[in-house]
Amino acid sequence: MIRLLLAAALLMWARPAGAHPAPFSYLDLHLDSSGVTGTLVVHDLDAAHDLNVAAADTLLDPAVAARVRDMLVALLSPRLALSFDGRAAAVQWGAVDVVPDRQSLRLAFTVAGAKPARVGLQAYLFPYDPIHQTFVNIYEDGALQHQAILDVTRQTADYYAGTTQGRLAVVRTFVLSGIEHIMIGPDHILFLVGLLLLGGSLSRLALIVTAFTIGHSLTLSLAALDIVSPPSRYIEPLIALTIVVVGADNVLVLRGTPFDSSPDSERLAQGRQGSTRQASDIRAWLAAAFGLVHGFGFASVLKEFGLPQAALGWSLFAFNLGVELGQLVIVGVVATVLELIRRRSVSWSARVALAGSICVILAGLYWFVERVFLTGGA
Repeated sequence: MIRLLLAAALLMWARPAGAHPAPFSYLDLHLDSSGVTGTLVVHDLDAAHDLNVAAADTLLDPAVAARVRDMLVALLSPRLALSFDGRAAAVQWGAVDVVPDRQSLRLAFTVAGAKPARVGLQAYLFPYDPIHQTFVNIYEDGALQHQAILDVTRQTADYYAGTTQGRLAVVRTFVLSGIEHIMIGPDHILFLVGLLLLGGSLSRLALIVTAFTIGHSLTLSLAALDIVSPPSRYIEPLIALTIVVVGADNVLVLRGTPFDSSPDSERLAQGRQGSTRQASDIRAWLAAAFGLVHGFGFASVLKEFGLPQAALGWSLFAFNLGVELGQLVIVGVVATVLELIRRRSVSWSARVALAGSICVILAGLYWFVERVFLTGGA
């Protein structure tokens, strides 16, 4: 698709010089064993506008272009930023030359340092033009590896080199992103807490968390690959409902449980008629089924973050791993606190579970109403 857009842009650029043919700039980066070099091509009308040059076509005179070179560099330098492996990279601008058939000026540049594993790019070159676009081409060892279009709505891009260091950079970046997302997602955290409130053996809690992981990993991958991608206006309210259901299931189990005993991994509950029955522990099934819904929620964030096509499998694996690590931290903290309460007082353990479940239900209901009636699931 990007190649078709580029071809269309070139055809538009070939129109007569009397009008602004197309609001495009071109940024090419070349990565190889010697380091990084590049070129930036800008249209003479864009440059003339921001340099306050009355006649744009005068910039196509090599002598004039040479005279305005320093002003052009001073203009564009703050609007273009590169980072290598997470650190700001210093762009060293070279000579300027003209490209008459494109009505453009071309600036060459080099970037100090060795070939990076990860390249971060931020560019918004001509803010005066709200539809201006910058086409980015990244070459590695002479082969085109990545393309992107930057504009007012998307001003950043990332590229991971096709090396072992590049794959490690992908894993590191997306593991941290997965951890961060689970940690800053109160709805996902509350869903996990709801599943843990009834306690249980270590093997039972491990089964519940594993079921949730399997569920969300499946739909996260399907959505990230654009195989199945339901709108967030449906998914976000459904996530809220999963929280309500988990809390309600806890309350149903606790309803017949006397406060002088605690619901264990078998979830023993006393019936209304005073008889004792064994309630089936369906938390693992809830975790797996509702994990499918939460996975779509994770995917929406992952797609906004951007998936490197050259390392798609690694990025998906790393993000899932990060989410899992974050979950394990949450489970470890919550399960430890609940176990300490249970050891101190069995009755207090049951009361905490009941109160916590009610809070889970109320929070889920609040998010459902908010996402359906106030934000439309956005």
